[in-house]
Amino acid sequence: MLHTLRQSPFQCDISEMLRYVQPGDDLLLMEDGVIAALNNSRALELLLSAPISISALREDVEARGLIAQISSKVVCVSYTDFVRLAIKHDQQFAW
Repeated sequence: MLHTLRQSPFQCDISEMLRYVQPGDDLLLMEDGVIAALNNSRALELLLSAPISISALREDVEARGLIAQISSKVVCVSYTDFVRLAIKHDQQFAW
């Protein structure tokens, strides 16, 4: 399943979201959700403990001026990569 997180980690319950992810799922951080990928953040620590792949939409990271602060453990992807993720997964869940 592809999970997309659009809200800031300060406005959503990441722990609750992680109850629904399964091994092999992908999580795409977009819009204000990219804040969850900041180095040394509690949100990132929680996400990295899950058996999922985490990526962030590069355009949203750049729009917020955060490119230098995003963890190297999170892959920045393009809109084309977003489409590939959507094709890879039959289902998507937006948070």
